[in-house]
Amino acid sequence: MKNLLTLKKYFIKYKTKLLWGMLFILISNAMTVYLPILLKDSINEIQKNATSSVLLNYALLIVGTSIVAGVFRYLIRQTIIVVSREIEYDLRGDFWEHIQKLPLKYFQNNSTGNIMSHATNDINAVRGFIGPAVMYSIDTVIRLVIVVAIMISLNFTLTIYALLPLPILSYGVYRVGKLIHEKYTKIQENFSQLTTRAQENFSGIRVIKSYVREANEIKRWNELSQEFLRKNMNLVRIQSLIMPILTIITGISIIVVIWVGGIKVIDGEMNLGEMAAFVMYLSILIWPVIAFGWVMNIIQQAEASMKRLNKILNEPYEIQDSSSTDLSVKELKGEIELRNVAFKYLNSLPEVLKDVNLKIPVGSTLAIVGHTGSGKTSLINLIPRLYDVTSGEIFIDGKNVKDIPLDVLRTNVAVVQQESFLFSDSVYGNLSYGLRETNKLRVEEVSRIANFDKDVQSFPNGYDTVVGERGITFSGGQKQRASLARALATNPKILILDDSFSAVDTHTEEEILKNLKEFMKNRTSIIISHRISTVKDADNIVVLDNGRIAEQGTHAELVGQNGIYAELHFKQLLEKELEELN
Repeated sequence: MKNLLTLKKYFIKYKTKLLWGMLFILISNAMTVYLPILLKDSINEIQKNATSSVLLNYALLIVGTSIVAGVFRYLIRQTIIVVSREIEYDLRGDFWEHIQKLPLKYFQNNSTGNIMSHATNDINAVRGFIGPAVMYSIDTVIRLVIVVAIMISLNFTLTIYALLPLPILSYGVYRVGKLIHEKYTKIQENFSQLTTRAQENFSGIRVIKSYVREANEIKRWNELSQEFLRKNMNLVRIQSLIMPILTIITGISIIVVIWVGGIKVIDGEMNLGEMAAFVMYLSILIWPVIAFGWVMNIIQQAEASMKRLNKILNEPYEIQDSSSTDLSVKELKGEIELRNVAFKYLNSLPEVLKDVNLKIPVGSTLAIVGHTGSGKTSLINLIPRLYDVTSGEIFIDGKNVKDIPLDVLRTNVAVVQQESFLFSDSVYGNLSYGLRETNKLRVEEVSRIANFDKDVQSFPNGYDTVVGERGITFSGGQKQRASLARALATNPKILILDDSFSAVDTHTEEEILKNLKEFMKNRTSIIISHRISTVKDADNIVVLDNGRIAEQGTHAELVGQNGIYAELHFKQLLEKELEELN
């Protein structure tokens, strides 16, 4: 239950409704336990040759009491069950908000399908505890206390006989509950695997079809489904033990009551009305006892799910505003400085950046080149704090990036990745994604700068054209230009292009770079590219090699050094000449 205790704050939020629900449970149970008393009195009146009018009064009282009990039973659901849905809504919202704030590192180590499983199955299992389990737990305890107290008042000895089997029942439910917890945890883990497999299949359907792997994926899916079915059947077999155990034990209690109680009626220690009331009270107790087993089942499932949810909810944000954050910073100019920066993704992994020192003046253009794996993308990810440096410091406008409000920092730094992601939305919705308010003129302007406006005009509905999932209806070049336009629309002070022209032809690239020159005046830009033609006009060019700055300078200076940059330059010149010859 320790994991479910984390729901305390939600219960406190809705305590008024829950208290009303508890009051309704009390009233409903009071009416329910009053029925056997009416039955007892009516039977005793029959034995005294009561008139039909007296019996009619008892009948009306029984009907009226049943109606009142039913009305308050309805009100219980309108409070406690409704609260369970409201808490589910809050929990889902908090889970979603927490996921949004987790660092990129978390998503690199956890599959999308696994996270989706938590957001669906696990939260639903917890809601089952908040609603039915809480409601029936309170209902069971109240009814049990009232009924046992009345049974003792009727006949103490008979009550002891009736309740003797219950400790056996409690132990049986406890043992079964532990097994349910273990089985359900394994089922949820298997469901995460299924969800992950489904998500990867839907996202990678083009690869599956290209390599004709449909049959293999169907086979793998069936294997996972069979495993999921097998684990569920194991759980069902255990759950199926609960009802027979409850029925047998409660049946034994009724037999004992009829046998012992019957003898007491014959001996004159009880009258027939008291005996009938006692049997009815025992029947009323059957549901609380059964509900107890059912509730234990729900609680064990919810505990397993909440444990999985808490594992995510307890994940630290790592990258967030802190007490040292200077909230007076509202905008940035764009001067960047890296001092002795080192970085590695995990403590167990080697450093991908080592002792990097670099200064980028406002309004200048820095280009970064280097072989694959040299640390180019890792370096630019540190500027908007997608990751934090392992050691060293990064400054913007003379202020440590860790002291700049995260919202201000990322609003002023736009990163265009090589692998562009577009949402299943209209073209306008994608391009205006970073804007706080509608601005169609701005979207059209940045489309022109990104050389994307002509493409939009060719679409059937222009900017209202719906983009396929992940931009599937666009070419690679169109996706990159759309991503560039989306970044420019935010009017960033710092623009970072991470090999974002790789799918664009050189002619289009030249036009975009020409348009960007005017846009980036008095702004800072960083360009990562494998093409020397893209970076040759930069104010400063840095060559990374194994995480260190191996060379830096202008294009002419680096070519004259006959180092890594010069080698890349001459190799690309040769490739271009060969292409022209062919």
